[in-house]
Amino acid sequence: MDYDDAVTIVTGPGQPYEIEDRVIGSSVLKVFKNAPANLVELFEASRNFSDQTFLVYEGERWSFAETMALSDRIAATLVNKYGITKGDRVAIAMRNQPEWVASYCAALSVGAIATLLNSWWEANELRYGIADSGAKIVIADLERAHRASEAAIDLNIPLLVVRAAQSSIPEGALSLSEVLQGDGSFDRPEILPEDFATLLYTSGTTGNPKGALSTHRAVMTAVLANGARSAVDTLRSAKPQASKWPVSFVLGLPLFHATGSVSILLSAVALGSKIVMMHRWDPEAALAIIENEHITHFVGVPTMSWDLLESPRFSTTDISSLFRIGGGGASVPPELIRKIARQVAGGEPAFGYGLTETNTYGPRIDGEDALERPASAGRMLPIMEVKILGPSGEEVPVGERGEICFFGSPLISEYWNKPEETQKAFHGKWLRSGDIGHLDKDGYVYVDDRLKDVVIRGGENVYCVEVEAAIYEHPAVHEVAVFGLEDKRLGEKVAAAIYPTEGANLDPEELRRFLTGKIANFKIPSQIFILDRQLPRGATGKIQKRELRKHFG
Repeated sequence: MDYDDAVTIVTGPGQPYEIEDRVIGSSVLKVFKNAPANLVELFEASRNFSDQTFLVYEGERWSFAETMALSDRIAATLVNKYGITKGDRVAIAMRNQPEWVASYCAALSVGAIATLLNSWWEANELRYGIADSGAKIVIADLERAHRASEAAIDLNIPLLVVRAAQSSIPEGALSLSEVLQGDGSFDRPEILPEDFATLLYTSGTTGNPKGALSTHRAVMTAVLANGARSAVDTLRSAKPQASKWPVSFVLGLPLFHATGSVSILLSAVALGSKIVMMHRWDPEAALAIIENEHITHFVGVPTMSWDLLESPRFSTTDISSLFRIGGGGASVPPELIRKIARQVAGGEPAFGYGLTETNTYGPRIDGEDALERPASAGRMLPIMEVKILGPSGEEVPVGERGEICFFGSPLISEYWNKPEETQKAFHGKWLRSGDIGHLDKDGYVYVDDRLKDVVIRGGENVYCVEVEAAIYEHPAVHEVAVFGLEDKRLGEKVAAAIYPTEGANLDPEELRRFLTGKIANFKIPSQIFILDRQLPRGATGKIQKRELRKHFG
């Protein structure tokens, strides 16, 4: 089916995903007409799934009813014992586990702003996030509690610890299980669509992280937009999903990341789906989960998909339940899309391009579209607009490069307590992505590179994603990152760090010969570093080029 026809069917009058214009503040925004008023209504509706399995974690199986019962008791504790009121920040600092989900739901239920702290942060970073957000309380696992205990004492805020006896937790903290309030009753506030819901900290390429603040409407719109896009894809799919297994997810991404909390968690809540939570990413463990739990959807950053396909256990694992494999969060090498199509017989590649600032919603490409245009990020639903703008904010012609910019209801409202950063992030009503890209005549978005990630070699721009895509075509390459290093004559030279496929021998000169004719000579890396370990990654799985520049510079 034609894409536009499928969109019309899914979002037209009388449909569950019907889109309409609505005046919100000083803007006219496209919204989903039938959207719940807030995220709490989404969780409340999930009670109808009752005894269905919701969360699987380390051998534990939690039903929707059990998860919501714990959420109610945490919410009652927040209100009745600690006086948390609407608009207060409730910080969550823990690795993926059921208590994270229950705490998140509880914070939203009392009208608080769920403040999601990076579980990879060290003590000083956690102190910054707690202090910057003005959190009134912190709910943490034991490891994070030890890192945050001094900050909690200094800032005079309660620190509640999950899965820990009182005897094992740091001084001044309390075990959550010992302070939970009885039956979970509390006075529920009225929560409007424009009330603030979440505060997610961006990874930050320079300086301190920024807190991205979103309303209930923004997050809810992103959840429904992902659902609507899936409905469009299903109408157009050459491989209709079999009804043998219900939709389910394996969660290898951290929940403090927007993809984890919005694209996976909240989508599962809306669908009544099962999530199998991983404490940390491990491709062999993920394959076992896919086989044993009959997982239908794998969502991660591209490096995770590579890990799965390259795993020595991949060929012996039953992945017949897997319908879609993909995700987002980083550029997608075209070879990865082709590899998924070759190796996942019953499934399709499905990759999206979104930001924390868009609550992960953005263009998406899958199925035959992905194979025909593997370098593209895909197209948008009309719930949000995308434009390519020049340096002065002018819209550039189709095919020309500029900054990818977004406008629509899924966008964040601001950066918390950072008005200057907020002003920099927006050009008028348009959110500036910080990514260079272009549109083609059919509306497909192409992400060419990060604005600050272009290597300028002797006055010539080298777009790293293009070079990486060419290198990934070499069969001996498992991971690659292309970046610039200082050069006295050229200004910058192109460098590449590569982790080869297991058992492969990769010679830099042979790789340069392989690239000759594929990309211009000035784009071929003059320095190639072959590593015996995976490339450095951040908490969300993205390769950290800053660390590579620092190490090799």
